[in-house]
Amino acid sequence: MDVSHGVGRTAPAESSRGGAALEIRSLAGRPGIRAAGEINVSTRSCWEQGLEELASAHTDVSFVELSDLRAIDVGGAAALAVTAQHLGAGRIVVDSPPPELPRILGMFWPGLSTIEVAGR
Repeated sequence: MDVSHGVGRTAPAESSRGGAALEIRSLAGRPGIRAAGEINVSTRSCWEQGLEELASAHTDVSFVELSDLRAIDVGGAAALAVTAQHLGAGRIVVDSPPPELPRILGMFWPGLSTIEVAGR
């Protein structure tokens, strides 16, 4: 997966428990990633790898498109928050997250200005 150049390679993570999967692709036309599926304990390493690549390519604004994400757990939200906290400058715009993500961020990371949640 090359998030800096918009090349869409797939990074699936399959779970032996319940078939949960996560697919992460780079966004075309803007810096960032798109996640589809579920972010949970079974798929977290794939999510964290995508966030690491996002952070390494980050300049001013990075986008995380989550309209095809069915669910995210607290650990997945924590990985996003920690990534945003470690950015040197700029912010992450999270577009169309599942409803639990803004609630989790507001509960555990109130006032985190490096994450902007847009739409749903």
